[in-house]
Amino acid sequence: MNKVIIFSAPSGSGKSTIVNHILGLYPELEFSVSATSRAPRGREQDGREYYFFTADRFREMIEEGKFVEYEEVYPGSFYGTLKSEVERIWQKGHVIIFDVDVKGGVNLKRIFGDKALSVFISAPSVEVLRDRLEKRATDSPEAIAGRVAKAAEEMTYAGQFDYVLVNDNLEKAYAEADRVIGGFIREDLRPEKQVFQE
Repeated sequence: MNKVIIFSAPSGSGKSTIVNHILGLYPELEFSVSATSRAPRGREQDGREYYFFTADRFREMIEEGKFVEYEEVYPGSFYGTLKSEVERIWQKGHVIIFDVDVKGGVNLKRIFGDKALSVFISAPSVEVLRDRLEKRATDSPEAIAGRVAKAAEEMTYAGQFDYVLVNDNLEKAYAEADRVIGGFIREDLRPEKQVFQE
């Protein structure tokens, strides 16, 4: 059966760190590159970090039915999952990993159903999240306040995921993610509601 694994989390929860760790453990996993209408940042390359399109082209592709799911995050700012990307990875016999925002994660789980394992990564609390974002020192206080407010709202979606992994210790989070993902790939662990927290 073609499978997908969906990771979602509020900003500052450690999602990308855990996803990269899991990708390094399982050669049969392949990262799904999302499409976006925003411009590349820094050293980002088309087809590596994202597939980059103009907002107009993105809208045309929506009309053409090119997306599994998409979202207009801000007016004119689109993100989505290309059907061609899903087909490309499944044709290789690989399991797809999605690293998407919380609403995208809920949408993908609804679309893929039993083929999908959805994992919500959470910081232990909103206060810990705020502290992590402040220590990153990459955002202004106003931006941090906005991210924290968004995170508090996103955490209300946790119950719509198969697993909630509370990342209060990275090594333990790695081990639990490995257990959950390995079980799903081997099919001896079916998606069921479960919260992991030390």
